[in-house]
Amino acid sequence: MLEKFIEKAEVLIESLPYIKTFNKKTFVIKYGGSAMTDDAMKKAVIQDIILLKYIGINPVIIHGGGPMITDYLNKMDVKSTFVNGLRVTDKETMKVVQMVLIGIINQEIVSLLNLFGGKGVGLSGKDASLIVASKKIPDVKFNSEGKKVEPVDFGYVGEIQKINTEIINNLCNEGYIPVIAPIGVGLEGESYNINADEVAGEIAQAIKAEKLIMLSDVDGIYEIPGNKESKINSLTYDKAMHMIQNNQINGGMIPKVKACLTATSGGVKRTHIIDGNERHSLLLEIFTDQGIGTMVIKE
Repeated sequence: MLEKFIEKAEVLIESLPYIKTFNKKTFVIKYGGSAMTDDAMKKAVIQDIILLKYIGINPVIIHGGGPMITDYLNKMDVKSTFVNGLRVTDKETMKVVQMVLIGIINQEIVSLLNLFGGKGVGLSGKDASLIVASKKIPDVKFNSEGKKVEPVDFGYVGEIQKINTEIINNLCNEGYIPVIAPIGVGLEGESYNINADEVAGEIAQAIKAEKLIMLSDVDGIYEIPGNKESKINSLTYDKAMHMIQNNQINGGMIPKVKACLTATSGGVKRTHIIDGNERHSLLLEIFTDQGIGTMVIKE
């Protein structure tokens, strides 16, 4: 029994240099994947985030919610259409997107934070014009055969134009944990649906975060897609771009990696893609010498 207590004490000692280094620093955490749907994992992630706050780190949470949006649209007999991984969003779909992201998921995360002793505050990009966006213009105008086609109108899918950092910084300084839904606001007050990974990367860059951590359903990036033995511990900007071009990084992993590249290009020192389904993966990445997942850096 004593040996187990000693092991716990040694873990605390190992984390001490990191606690000192990251004190008063800001971490942006993209919360997504299965960790948002499993009750036990939700509790573990939330408790990890609250612990970060109590030891002097300022966590900022960005969340997604695509699967739940699709479920609600299916119940309403509204078909979901995706082009290049983006949901085509008309006016009716946008109402459902806002209802799910702001009214359900955001509030649940805030409630859990408060339940376990944190001070969560729910926001969307519409609050204090936190995320100013414009309509996304599609950049792919050729089909798989290389023939020119008419570009798809994505509807109310947005591109980020500006991040209002003041409200985030003020909340962090006052001891709160901001929880941000990826909804942007246009110059005419219209709402835009924005990829949560993209929002996380842009916010991390704008607030000059120390770290961006992407919680996903995989334990990192693989040199050979699907081969866990080929997991890469550290990935540079140039290598990441090369792997995207060669289709080694594909599908839903592309926006996560691009978010990391956006953040590192804007001065974020370290970005990480880790498995949110591993209990306390956040703490293992931040406070252990070895860390987990894949770290994406500028050089």
